[in-house]
Amino acid sequence: MTEHSTLSLESEAGFRALFEYATVGILVISADGRIELANPCIEKLFGYKNAELIGQLVEVLIPEAFRHNHVHHRDGYFNTPKARPMGYGLSLYARKKDGFEFPVEISLGHYQLDDQQMAVAFVTDITESKRSQEELEARVKERTLELTQSLEREKELNDMKTRFVSMASHEFRTPLSAILSSLSLIDSYSTEDQQEKRKKHIERIKSSVKNLTAILNDFLLLDKAEQGKLEINKEWFDLAEFTGDIIEELNGIRKTGQQIEFHQTGEMEILQDKKILRNIFLNLLSNAVKYSPEGKTIHFSIEIKQKTVFVEIKDEGIGIPEQEQQNLFGKFYRASNVNNIQGTGLGLNIVKRYVELLDGTITFTSKQGLGTTFIVEFPQK
Repeated sequence: MTEHSTLSLESEAGFRALFEYATVGILVISADGRIELANPCIEKLFGYKNAELIGQLVEVLIPEAFRHNHVHHRDGYFNTPKARPMGYGLSLYARKKDGFEFPVEISLGHYQLDDQQMAVAFVTDITESKRSQEELEARVKERTLELTQSLEREKELNDMKTRFVSMASHEFRTPLSAILSSLSLIDSYSTEDQQEKRKKHIERIKSSVKNLTAILNDFLLLDKAEQGKLEINKEWFDLAEFTGDIIEELNGIRKTGQQIEFHQTGEMEILQDKKILRNIFLNLLSNAVKYSPEGKTIHFSIEIKQKTVFVEIKDEGIGIPEQEQQNLFGKFYRASNVNNIQGTGLGLNIVKRYVELLDGTITFTSKQGLGTTFIVEFPQK
């Protein structure tokens, strides 16, 4: 572009005012891609002096990775010039003199001067607006996540309430009905020869009260666990001897012909909380007894190696339906195939919490009709 053309261009008062005082960067670019004019805002945006820009290819203001493609886009624009935003739908970046890259919005216009095609680019630094948009999007995303989690928790609570009401109505009604009917019958057995019948109903009442106590204990344990009030009291003890006592304790609930086979490997001396471990073993073993038919064997093994205790309890019972296994450790959850077997649906949830208190893990495998295997791992001390 000639000096005369430049002077002619700058002589227009309106253009000069727009050019000098505009709060957006303005570039005038020739058809061969060279910068003919740059306003003060461009100097401020890019860190160049005006004399450093005039005559330079406009690609000097574009990140190096995009310069080659920009030449083709620039040529294409001069072939079919029209006013439009540049890079519609894309994220555009410009490059300062010191190499720093920043996001921009660019609008393009065109005109002719002395038979030469000229392009005008209006450049806006959108760093702050982009940051604000990203922050807003992050807040919206965070809030959406909070609302989603809140809805999920509400749904979970409603599901839990439904399961609790269903469980409580069944589990409380059965022993209370047994107690009421046995008390009524005891009154009618007044003669000496009916002593055995009275004794039978007294035992029935004791069993029902024991079941109610177990249910209430489950609720109390769950409440303590959720409030973080479960305490750990570790002591050294022999795990094999400890396990033997638990197996003996289970003799009273085993069904006809059921056997518990126990195997141990490794040094059995451990430092752990006996009360918590007893609850874990009793719950898993009593479940194995409860959900296995008569005459079946429950396989119970403990192996200690590399300072880790591996416990496996395998039954030959009804198993857990595959589509329901993901819910097994949920509160008040009971599989669809255990409707006629007593239980609160809290035991395994509490066991999982206990295992985690011991810094351990619990996993299982199960196949409906073939049985279930639970594997518990925790540190020896």
